[in-house]
This record gives sequence, structure tokens and C-alpha cells, in this order.
Amino acid sequence: QVQLVESGGGLVQAGGSLRLSCAASGTTANFYSMGWYRQAPGKQRELVASIATSGNTNYADSVKGRFTISRTNAKNTVSLQMNSLKPEDTAVYYCNAIFWSGSEYRGQGTQVTVSS
Repeated sequence: QVQLVESGGGLVQAGGSLRLSCAASGTTANFYSMGWYRQAPGKQRELVASIATSGNTNYADSVKGRFTISRTNAKNTVSLQMNSLKPEDTAVYYCNAIFWSGSEYRGQGTQVTVSS
């Protein structure tokens, strides 16, 4: 069974940095796309960033220039480097992965809290 496990969340002051990591287990196949979503209390889940096997990336406008997504295809891992964090970045961050077949998986989530 495919599982995604996130790590690296926590509490940080505004302007600080955090790095989230996600590792997939239960498969040797590569994902077409890996990425990160987030959901803040009372808000809809939103895509933060994604990266395809080709290396093409996609970022939410609110994080462009502050967040960087990267992945290691051979290990099915994806990371999100978050710099210049703002209180509005506070949310539960979920790792997401999509196989070429279209099957989609999501991790349990990791809390990121940015204090002002």
C-alpha cells in the first residue's frame, strides 16, 4: 500500500524558514507529479506547489519567490523549502502524489504555525 509520510512542520516566527519533506513507501514506480497542498482553519484546501517528473514546477501566487519545491525521482521524495514565512502561511500541509495512471495519494499532514 502506498503511503506518504511528511516531516518538518513546526512553529516558527514570521520571517523564518522551515523545510518540509515527504517520503513515499509501498511502491517502486515513479509518480507523475508530487506536491504540497495546505488547508488553514475555515479555508479551502489549496495547492501550494507541485513538481512533475520532468522537473516542471507550479506555485501558488502567494508563495512564489519564497517557497521552493524539489524532488528526488529515484527515491520518490519531495521537499518544500519555505522562506520568509508569514502568519498567513499557517496551515496543515499535505504531501500529494499522482501516478501516471491517475491514482492520487495524500499524506496525513503536518502542522505549520507562523507566529507574528
